[in-house]
Amino acid sequence: MNAPQTSSPHTNAPRRLTDRKRLAILAAAAEQFRSLGFEASSMDKIAANAGVSKRTVYNHFPSKDELFAETLVQLFERSAAALDLPYRVDVSLRAQLTELMTIKVRAMADQDFLDLARVAIAEGMHAPERARAIVARLGEREEGVTRWIRAALADGKLKECDPVFAATLLQGQVKAMAFWPQVTMGVPPLAPEGQAAVVDAAVSMFLSYFAQAKHAA
Repeated sequence: MNAPQTSSPHTNAPRRLTDRKRLAILAAAAEQFRSLGFEASSMDKIAANAGVSKRTVYNHFPSKDELFAETLVQLFERSAAALDLPYRVDVSLRAQLTELMTIKVRAMADQDFLDLARVAIAEGMHAPERARAIVARLGEREEGVTRWIRAALADGKLKECDPVFAATLLQGQVKAMAFWPQVTMGVPPLAPEGQAAVVDAAVSMFLSYFAQAKHAA
């Protein structure tokens, strides 16, 4: 009778190595796309900067389009993850929304985020079908601010509204001052006091319209 097989401590080593290579490829791709744009970036350069073979890059990502899409999805998912703050019934709406929007404004002020967002917007205009595919992937996961609004609605502290619509309006107020001028016209990111002023105004406008009267303060 054969002896029972035991798991080797190295059983998962190839998988971990594969994961490390994938992360290295994504990091190298993000740097290439940020500095050179989509068209000027190449799988050869990305492979060299990641320290892997070109074949390894293609094993993970069959095309530059797919690698670009995954790079953007990873970027926006990291940004979205920071906004996954749970709704709290014992904390005021203003305090919670101020924290959420402050996190968002700070994330949008990151130069790497702005550079890659600029490339994404340019490619979206140049190749709308590529942009649609990326947006479809991003839409598979409900955004953190939308979930927060849904929870506040369930708690009876907001007036009836479409959570997606309300979240888009709230974040649009912030992006109008802290994202679009920076990404489209090269305006410097807001200083901390400017960020605070934008967040306070956006939160105040949101609460004045959507909050139940006793929770609007």
